[in-house]
Amino acid sequence: MLEQTLVQLLLLLGVTVFIILSFQRLGIPPSLGYLLVGVLLGSHTAGPVISNDLIKVVAEFGIVFLLFTIGLSFSMAQIYASRHTILGLGTAQVVLTTLVIGVMAWMLGVPAVAAFVIGAVFAQSSTTIISKQLVEQGEDQTRHGRLGVTLSVFQDITAVPFIIVIPVLAIIATAADEVAGTLGLALLKALLAFVIVYVFGRYLLRPLFHLVAERRSAELFTLTVLFVSLVAAWTTMSLGLSMAFGAFLAGMMLAETEFKHQVDSTIRPFRDVLLGLFFISIGMLIDPAIIPNIWLEALLGTLALLLIKILIVTLIVRLTGADLSTAIRTGLMLAVGGEFGFALLAIALEASVIDPYWAQVALTSVLFSMILAPFLIRYNQQIASWFSRQKTVTVSDEISKQVPEDHAALQNHVVICGYGRIGQVVARMLENESINYVAMDMESSRVKEARLAGQAVYYGDSSEPSVLEAIGVAKARLLIVSHDDLPAALKTLKYAHHLNPLLPILVRTRDESRVDELRDAGATEVIPETLEAGLMIGSNALLALKTPMAKVARTIQQQRVNRYPMMRELFLSSVEINDSETTPELLHSVVLTEGSSAIGQHIGDLALSAYKVALTALVRDGKRELTPTQETELMLNDVLVLFGKPEDLRQFESSLTNCATC
Repeated sequence: MLEQTLVQLLLLLGVTVFIILSFQRLGIPPSLGYLLVGVLLGSHTAGPVISNDLIKVVAEFGIVFLLFTIGLSFSMAQIYASRHTILGLGTAQVVLTTLVIGVMAWMLGVPAVAAFVIGAVFAQSSTTIISKQLVEQGEDQTRHGRLGVTLSVFQDITAVPFIIVIPVLAIIATAADEVAGTLGLALLKALLAFVIVYVFGRYLLRPLFHLVAERRSAELFTLTVLFVSLVAAWTTMSLGLSMAFGAFLAGMMLAETEFKHQVDSTIRPFRDVLLGLFFISIGMLIDPAIIPNIWLEALLGTLALLLIKILIVTLIVRLTGADLSTAIRTGLMLAVGGEFGFALLAIALEASVIDPYWAQVALTSVLFSMILAPFLIRYNQQIASWFSRQKTVTVSDEISKQVPEDHAALQNHVVICGYGRIGQVVARMLENESINYVAMDMESSRVKEARLAGQAVYYGDSSEPSVLEAIGVAKARLLIVSHDDLPAALKTLKYAHHLNPLLPILVRTRDESRVDELRDAGATEVIPETLEAGLMIGSNALLALKTPMAKVARTIQQQRVNRYPMMRELFLSSVEINDSETTPELLHSVVLTEGSSAIGQHIGDLALSAYKVALTALVRDGKRELTPTQETELMLNDVLVLFGKPEDLRQFESSLTNCATC
C-alpha cells in the first residue's frame, strides 16, 4: 500500500513538474497546466490514473490558504475606506453578472439552483491571468490595469458569501419552504464566526505573534501561521460553514498587524503547492469524452460569459465617469473566467447542488474563456480603439473647435500628455515661468475641474494622431509625456515625430527597465521615477549624516549627469571645463570646410565609435537633423554636432581635415 502510494505520488509530481515547466517557458498561466495534469491523470482519460482520494483532502486546504492570503490583502480599514468605489463597482459587477447569467440559464431549462451556481461561477475573473498579462505588457500601472486587478481581487472576496450560501441551497430540492430559515441560520452562523474570529484575532493574535517573533525562529513562526489559519478554518467548519471562510476572517485580522507581510511570505509556498493540487483535482473532473456532446452549450456559455461581463463591466465603469476606452479595456480584462469559479463549482458538486452535466458545461466554458483571455488582454487597446473610434473623432473635433480660438497662442507652446499629479506639477512650474502649455488627460472629471479653474486642459487620447494634430504638436516647442501607460507613450512618440520630427520629447517612466525602448522610439529624455526618488532619499540621507550641502549637491548632480544624456550633452565654456574635477564630456560643432576629407563620405564611414565620439545632430542649410541615417552623404558647409571628451573630439576633428596646414 505504501509503495503504491509512493509510486502515484512520484508520478503526480513528475508529470506536474514537466507540464508546469513547459507552460512557463511558453508563457501560459500555470493554473491551466495544473488542470491539464488533472485531465491526463484522471479516470476519464487513457493512461495512468491517480486516485482522487489521494489529493482531494489535501487539495481542499489549497482553497483555505488562498482565502487566508486574500484576507491578508484586505483589512477592515481598507475595505471601509474603499466602500464607495471598489466595493460599489465590485458588488455591482458580481451581482449583475450572477443575476443575468443565472436568469438566462434558468430560461434555457437549467434548474434554478444550478442556474444560480453557474451565474456565480461566471462572475469570477482570474486575478492570476490578468495581473501576469498586464505586467508583461507594461500596463499594470495604467488606470484600466489597476482598476481591473483591484476588481478581480475584490471578486475573490465576494466569493465568500457564495461559499456560505451554495451548500445551503441543497435543501431546495427537498424542502423549499425551509430555505429562508436555513439561509437565515447560515447567515447567523457566519456572523457568529466573524465575532469569534474577530474577538480572538483582535486581542490574541498580536500578542501571540509578538511572543513567537521574540524567539527569532523561522520554524516556530511557520508553525504558528499554520496553526492560526487552520484553527480559524476549524471554527467555521464546526459551525457548519466552509473552512475557507474562517481562514479568510483570520487573514483579515492579521492584515491589521505588523506581521502581515511576514505571514504572507510564510504561507505562500504552502498555498501555491496546495492550490496546484486543488486545480489538479478540478482537472480530474473534466471528462474529455463528454465534450463532443456539450461543445455547443460550452461555446454558447463561453460567448455569454465574455459578452455579458464585457457589457456589464464597461457600463458600470463608464457610469463612474471613466472614458469609454478605459471602460472597454477594463471590461475586456475582467471578461475572463476565474480560478475561484472552479472552487465554487467544486463546492456545489460536493453539496449536490448542481448536476454533473451542467457542471461540465460550466467548467468547459470557463476553461475556454481562460484560454482566450491572454489574447483579449493583449489586444485590449486595439479592440477598445475600434469600438470607441466614433468617440475619439468627436473628442478631437471638440478640441479642434475649442483650441483655435487663439491659434497664435499655440505657437511655441508645451504639450503635456497626462494631467495627473506629475502633469499638474509640471504645468504649475511652466505657469510660474509664463510659458504657454496645453495639457491632455483621459479623466473627464479631472479635465472638467481643471477647465473650471481656467487651465488649458482638454479631454483627449494622446496616442491618437488626430488629437495630437488638433492640440498643435506640429508647432509645439516641447512635448512631455507624464502618464505611465507605456503602449500609449510609444504611440505618442511615433505620431509626434511624424508631425514634428525636430520636437524634443520628455517621457516619464516608472523605472529604468523601459528607458532604452523609449529612447529608441524617439524620446529625447526619459525620466525614471524610481531613480529620482532614490536620489532624493539619498540626498536627504547624506544631509542627515551632516554631509556639507555643496558636496551633496555635486553628488546628486553627477548622478543625474551620468543618467541623463540631455544633462551631459552641453556646450561648456573653458572655465567650466577647467573647474570640473573630472574630464567632462561636451558638445562641439565642426564645420566641413573646403578640403575636408569627410566631404562626399557617408556618416557610417566616419568611424565615430573608434574615436569615442557621437554625432547628435547634422545641420545643413540652417536646418537641424537630429537622427541622420548612416547613408547620409556629407556636403560642403555641413555642421557636425559631436559629443565626447575634449581630447577625443580634437583627434576626430583632426581626422576630418585634409589640408597642408594640419
